[in-house]
Amino acid sequence: MGWWLLDADTLARSRFVISPLAETFASLKLLHAATPAHPGEREWLRAHLPAYQARLAEDPVTARLIRAGLGRAWVADFLTPTPRDGETFAEEVGRVRAARPADARAHLLLSLAGPLPAVLERDDLPERAATLLEWVWEEAVRPYWERRRRVLETDVLARTARMGRGGWAGVLDSLRPGTRWLGESRFQVNLQSYPPREISGAELVLVPVTPQRQGWVAWEGRERYALVYPCAGALAGQAERPVPASLGALLGPARASVLTLLESPLSTTQLTALTGQTLGSVGRHLKVLRESGLITRRRAGRSVLYSRTAAGEVLVEAGRAGPRLPA
Repeated sequence: MGWWLLDADTLARSRFVISPLAETFASLKLLHAATPAHPGEREWLRAHLPAYQARLAEDPVTARLIRAGLGRAWVADFLTPTPRDGETFAEEVGRVRAARPADARAHLLLSLAGPLPAVLERDDLPERAATLLEWVWEEAVRPYWERRRRVLETDVLARTARMGRGGWAGVLDSLRPGTRWLGESRFQVNLQSYPPREISGAELVLVPVTPQRQGWVAWEGRERYALVYPCAGALAGQAERPVPASLGALLGPARASVLTLLESPLSTTQLTALTGQTLGSVGRHLKVLRESGLITRRRAGRSVLYSRTAAGEVLVEAGRAGPRLPA
């Protein structure tokens, strides 16, 4: 397994970062694999996979570059610069474009674990990679970015609340399969057989992405490290979750959507992100649901989390037995 050794100060300074480029690269990996994890990803692939495949068919050099860069167990490092807080997509992809050609070829050799194909013995690999990432961003990510960003922010809020209950160990254990706090300053980052890395004193960022089954690690020298992980599946696929028709008829579709989402505790901000409703509307729905005995609330650190009561559970389960309306 791969693990990092970090001191208490490094862990205390760790923070979450939302990265448009990480979201775009995770989306590129999903396009490459074409294996959806939930109905939302299936619909997204149906909309964008044909154009992606056509683009690569017209550019066999870039197609070979991406196949090589994604590798079997290791992604070519120049494709995944370590995210920095507050960077725009243009700034992030500019770092891909600025990679030295010799470094790009060396990274591809590592990801391939074998010789570099002759077609990739060239100096325009960073430019080709950046151009493809720009295409994926413009065509397949940017149209959804506002909602995706809200979902990513919701994931960060949920994990921050978890930190208040169980400390950093609880957060690190839940990021993705293979991550685990081992104790004695050791953080397992994957299940691969890589040598341990000493990262004490470095900057460590945790970066959520919405495509499921995605994740990787990245670093710049010994100064900056990142672990990219898929946000909670329940959040990523929430827009595709149907609202029971009978429940919508009883409570109204918007209020029923809020109640349906509360399978696990969520804050008002999280519900606002997931439903797309205004903060005021969500607050009013929560007030009515609470006064009706269908939900309860409790404080977790600085957040107030809402969850269904037994009566709310019965109502939702009864509604699911009947026909459904779109969420």
